[in-house]
Amino acid sequence: MHRDIHMIRVLIVDDSLTTREFLKQIIDSDPRLQLAGEAKNGEEAVKMAKTAHPDVIIMDIQMPGMNGYEATRAIMEKYPVPIIIHSTLVAPEQTENIFKSMKAGAVAISQKPPGLGHPDSKPLVEKLLRTVKLMSEVKVVRLLKQKERPLKPRIDPSGTFAPETGPSTQIIAIGASTGGPPVLQTILSNLNTHFAIPIVVVQHIAAGFLEGMVDWLSKTTHLSLKIPKTGEPVMNHCVYFAPEDHHIDITPSRFFRIYKINATENFRRPISHLFSSVAAVYKKNAVGVLLTGMGNDGAVGLKEMKDQGAMTLVQDKASAVVFGMPGEAVKLNAQTYQLNPHDITAFLNKVSRESVVQDIEKP
Repeated sequence: MHRDIHMIRVLIVDDSLTTREFLKQIIDSDPRLQLAGEAKNGEEAVKMAKTAHPDVIIMDIQMPGMNGYEATRAIMEKYPVPIIIHSTLVAPEQTENIFKSMKAGAVAISQKPPGLGHPDSKPLVEKLLRTVKLMSEVKVVRLLKQKERPLKPRIDPSGTFAPETGPSTQIIAIGASTGGPPVLQTILSNLNTHFAIPIVVVQHIAAGFLEGMVDWLSKTTHLSLKIPKTGEPVMNHCVYFAPEDHHIDITPSRFFRIYKINATENFRRPISHLFSSVAAVYKKNAVGVLLTGMGNDGAVGLKEMKDQGAMTLVQDKASAVVFGMPGEAVKLNAQTYQLNPHDITAFLNKVSRESVVQDIEKP
């Protein structure tokens, strides 16, 4: 078969010979994919990430020596490449493993298909092939080593966060996609104990995983996390998450309106939809935050927020696993500031403190 320059080179990492042979069959079944090599453990995977020049890596979790989490982190720090965690340990109910994989820098999670002939095998194989092809287009950036990350957000000599925060903030809207959950955890877990401003989040996530993500995030924050329903009021001290495949609006009277995204929509952009709704209702009394993710969802809506006078933040390139969405926002000059997650958190804590002061000072 003719192999052209557009082939997607896939590195397989798994300690099981049976699984490696099965994955090789899957790769050979698709004319766009080519085997870049195979590794039996994490140490081999790190070496081959450098020498085999894969476009995508399929990584197991449980391996002798360096496991899949450790290998993913090492590769993303040295030779960034899209990594798909492929394991029996990432079924939807195994929340901790799923988000531990994302925290290590994996861009996608795939449940390991049972053997050929099993009724669940075909759809899982087809999903894996789609994921490999889609993730091969992701432009990942090098993850900073843990010790390179600032332990505290940068502050100016007066002891306050340097950027200006603008008018009193009544709502914070956050959009995230690929690589988003660990960043959300960093932000939510470090908000101060008196933080009261409502937060509304749209996180692109596969069907069946949202409740697990919310449960995982709830373990490290004092705020109340909810998936709202239509007619529910926007309340302080709460973080709201848009249901999968649904748009989330906020009405002028500050109630939620939730409705399913039309299947015939050519471009599904629930993040931009949220930002547009917030821009229309809250105008300058809002903060918009666009985090890591592939594609361009959020960029246009964030620009609408900025044009209405809201403060707008995008995650900077050095800290984003995928700079796609933030990068598209920067092209539109939709951002007030580009910040890393620690400084985004510091900014939000500052607007929270200032909003309390401004509310007290109102006649």
